[in-house]
Amino acid sequence: MNPPPLLVVISGPSGVGKDAVLERMRRTHAGWRFVVTATSRPKRPGERDGVDYLFMEPSEFQSLLAKDGFLEHAQVYGRYYGVPRGQVQEALQAGKNVIVKTDVQGARTIRAKLPDALLVFLAPPDMQELERRLRQRKSETAEDLARRIKTARLEMEAQREFDHVVVNHTGRLEETVAEIEKIIQEENARRPPPQE
Repeated sequence: MNPPPLLVVISGPSGVGKDAVLERMRRTHAGWRFVVTATSRPKRPGERDGVDYLFMEPSEFQSLLAKDGFLEHAQVYGRYYGVPRGQVQEALQAGKNVIVKTDVQGARTIRAKLPDALLVFLAPPDMQELERRLRQRKSETAEDLARRIKTARLEMEAQREFDHVVVNHTGRLEETVAEIEKIIQEENARRPPPQE
């Protein structure tokens, strides 16, 4: 008997490298389901609809929300974000590990609804490095950047609410990914198979 599939939540402050980590994990784990977050924010250069995010008009997002179509959702920096419930349910029912990326608030919501979810906090080496990464993106106004940095400081305080904390050191993406994969493998091995 295989162990029950895991719902793995990868979270952490903006700019910590969640997208880079997930992109690397996608390449080596074709059998896992990587849930694509829906958002009402506009695409940034180079982003692909259905790959990086499901880009929706605010009215489209609200319509799905009214149908209870999100496992969790939030309004962040004036834009809507949500984890589509259907993607998660389909994958778990098919026996696949499910990887979800969300902010700290979203991770809390998922933990409240699904206590068995495995929560992994991705942390920067320190706040100075996180601020450098956010500034380097050059995708926000000065006001938005200041808001993201302030929010990131608050989110860093939430680490103790997570099952594991993994530091994403600059230039060591492979190590970060390997550590997360090891956590998932150990958790899969630890959980008993479902009873018949």
